Amino acid sequence: MTAHRFDVRVYYEDTDMAGIVYYANYLKYIERARSEWVRALGIDQVTLRAQHGIVFAVRRIEADYLSPARFDDLLTVETGLAETGGVRLTLAQDVRRGDCVLFTARVVLVAMNMAGRPVRLPAELRRSRG
Repeated sequence: MTAHRFDVRVYYEDTDMAGIVYYANYLKYIERARSEWVRALGIDQVTLRAQHGIVFAVRRIEADYLSPARFDDLLTVETGLAETGGVRLTLAQDVRRGDCVLFTARVVLVAMNMAGRPVRLPAELRRSRG
């Protein structure tokens, strides 16, 4: 499985008074990377919602903060598909600075309709290998 890569620069607004990335911003970085991963698979989430009424929601996140990122660091978020099921998929995401892993997360997403009920994942995701 090849991981999708998404680069992000740490801006001053991302940091706390100590100059390190505020913990919640890692969740923003991995969210952006997930959106780009889905786009790279050829799935237009706006069309998916408008034509099929399907949206994605985070069901669960397990996160480990291993080492701090700092102002002006260039980070890479790697996203890979770990598991897939009928209505959910699990992604493994790492935030790296070069070869150093700073943050890891395991994210469970579910597909649901506009009423909040689970629905079958789009075929493109069920067939995906990352």
